[in-house]
Amino acid sequence: MPDNTAVAGSLAVAPAMAAPLLRARCSALARQYGVPAAQLAIHADGETVTVEIGELEPGRRTTAGSAFPIGSITKSYTATLAMVLVADGDLDLDAPIGDYLPDVGDGLGDEVTLRQLLSHTSGLASGPDSEDVATASVRRYATDHCRRADLVLAPGTGFSYSNAGYVLVGGIIEAVTGMPWREAMESIVLRPLGIEPAFVCGPPGSRPVATGHSVHRSARRGRPVRQTLAPIEAPAGALAVSATDLVRLALADDTLLPAGYRDEMRRPAPAADPFGLADAWGLGLAIYADGAHWVGHDGNGQGTACYLRVDPVRERVIAFTSNANTGAAMWQDLCDLLRRMDVPLGQPGDPVADRPQVPAPARCSGVFVNGVVEFVVDVRDGRALLAVDDEPPLRMTFHDDLVFSVPDPESHQPVLGGRFVRDPRTAQLDGLQIGGRLARRTRAARDSRSSLIA
Repeated sequence: MPDNTAVAGSLAVAPAMAAPLLRARCSALARQYGVPAAQLAIHADGETVTVEIGELEPGRRTTAGSAFPIGSITKSYTATLAMVLVADGDLDLDAPIGDYLPDVGDGLGDEVTLRQLLSHTSGLASGPDSEDVATASVRRYATDHCRRADLVLAPGTGFSYSNAGYVLVGGIIEAVTGMPWREAMESIVLRPLGIEPAFVCGPPGSRPVATGHSVHRSARRGRPVRQTLAPIEAPAGALAVSATDLVRLALADDTLLPAGYRDEMRRPAPAADPFGLADAWGLGLAIYADGAHWVGHDGNGQGTACYLRVDPVRERVIAFTSNANTGAAMWQDLCDLLRRMDVPLGQPGDPVADRPQVPAPARCSGVFVNGVVEFVVDVRDGRALLAVDDEPPLRMTFHDDLVFSVPDPESHQPVLGGRFVRDPRTAQLDGLQIGGRLARRTRAARDSRSSLIA
């Protein structure tokens, strides 16, 4: 590793001087984690440096223009599109969404707002399996999956990450523009930013898209996987872009979206506590506040791992794309390198680091549900297990503030699992927050595995 002081100066003063180091480090990490292809783009001091490594497929090198499925970072583009319509007076952030989507029933159309959908504070569950809505229309989706029974929180009272909310945002965009979400995204956001459109569902377009890979980390062998997103879910995760295209979104100026509306997107939303994902949440953007104010989003498609981080004050942007699930570990190592290069990159803190172990909280056993996902917690005789759907159970270790850790499948080191939450009225444990999603306790298990400990 070169001298860190020299590296820090090269990035702060002349980012291009750091490109050889970044390229060498990306190549080494890609080999270490079995990542076939990746891109890194860094914008600092008015200059953008890009690094591309690997091959999208045998004989086809990765270029700065190669498109990668960015998964949930699509939500930042969809939120930007919605905010353009807000700036133009076509949408109101705080109007009830029933004004635009009358098919949201059970009175929710009168309670939920666009602001809540964009900030994941609508209270809606994450959403159904993609295969179950493969042919659904917005009307059918809203009728079947956006009912009062699908709430895990009262609207506006807390955070629960929801793809279903962004399906509704896409429906609102279609209602006010008279265009399909895809066409509106192309004409209102992508083309003005100079981004060639590419999508993982529906017509593929002319731009080639990288194939994702599921990589066994210890063997470093991977297999191609296909993207399974349903067309109705496109506003939540269908875009494929390059790391350079992510920088373009981050640097969008007043010609796309006036500064005041960009600031609104980066402002913490009321009641948005995305425990474990970030420090706060804005409109389509996570907010990281550990020593510096960064915003961004993570995106994981089938076999892809992509990341965007933006320092709006100093106009620094870090964008990373990869076409393997192990790109997540590669990103973590790159973050460590960038911090040594004097880039205080925004990341959520580690809620379990150096925390002492405590006994399991009383009455935490049970079945917790968010949409179609079921979490079973079984605690007996000092042993606690957590099972998610049909996955093998994980050993739980408890810490203060109702937080628990689980062993990482690869390293077996403790990593954040989630936390339990109490009903503010009764003080009873009635929820489980994992990966930003809140699951509510239910009395009825959906299978016979309510007891996990033999």
